[in-house]
Amino acid sequence: MDEKNRAEHIPVMLNESIDFMNLKAGDVVVDCTVGMGGHSERILECILPGGKLIAIDRDSEGLKLAKEKLSRFKDSFYIFNDNFTNIKQILRSLNIEKVDAVLFDLGISSYQLESDRGFSFKRDAFLDMRMDTRSKLIAYDIVNYYSEREISRILKDFGEERYHQRIARGIVLARKEKAIETTKELSGVILKAVPHSYTNKRISPATRTFQALRIAVNRELESIFTAVKDAIDVLLPEGRIVVISFHSLEDRIIKRTFRDFQKEGHLQSLTSKPLIPSPLEVDINPRSRSAKLRVGKKCKNSDLNLFLKIFML
Repeated sequence: MDEKNRAEHIPVMLNESIDFMNLKAGDVVVDCTVGMGGHSERILECILPGGKLIAIDRDSEGLKLAKEKLSRFKDSFYIFNDNFTNIKQILRSLNIEKVDAVLFDLGISSYQLESDRGFSFKRDAFLDMRMDTRSKLIAYDIVNYYSEREISRILKDFGEERYHQRIARGIVLARKEKAIETTKELSGVILKAVPHSYTNKRISPATRTFQALRIAVNRELESIFTAVKDAIDVLLPEGRIVVISFHSLEDRIIKRTFRDFQKEGHLQSLTSKPLIPSPLEVDINPRSRSAKLRVGKKCKNSDLNLFLKIFML
């Protein structure tokens, strides 16, 4: 692996995540987004001997790489190819009720960006965008079969795209001539749809559209809300939850959820404002530049099961 790719595989805000989890030997920790195993590896180094790691990820291909990376830890971890919304069921299958820490790294992994599933407009590939290839909905379906209004709403709500209507209209017009099958074709449609001045920005005009489609395909925002609630529930008193997000929609959900639980006395936020990567980390790993990290600590006397019942009414 060359120097460029090595940088791309550096886990984001690794030291900050580990420090805030306050780990010790014997702890039980859940890594809800194991990716290629970077955070998980450091977690295991901190909780052994005696600790256990539960590693979850929707991407079966990425999990193979993570399992290989963690193989030296032998029987100290469990790997689940599952959605992190199922954290409670996963722990129940292991007869584990409570854990010491939970980590979410919500960014798309470098492995996925480099795959042929169409996550990145920088790599020409079929419009798939599924994190879990067992899922049925793919980006191709949205682009080619959803109505102009539906596409516009997705781009606005999930990508905060300023020119959502123009891009949606451009997509519908283009697909009348030919189905839009690849990332290159979709990028071309986007470039034609937006004003010329928009193409001179530092961020590609296709960035927000691709983000929005990926979120829609994987139902990411809905999953985050459900999983963070359940993760707080399974924490031991004074257990820590660490969440790394990569765009404002994710961070907004984390901020509001932490705030609601804190108001009820069930969680203490340890980060009044989200932490961001150091300039050095951004220089070494540009992929980290949009990361935001928030941390919560479970309160000692939290009757959270009762609160969750009320919270969901």
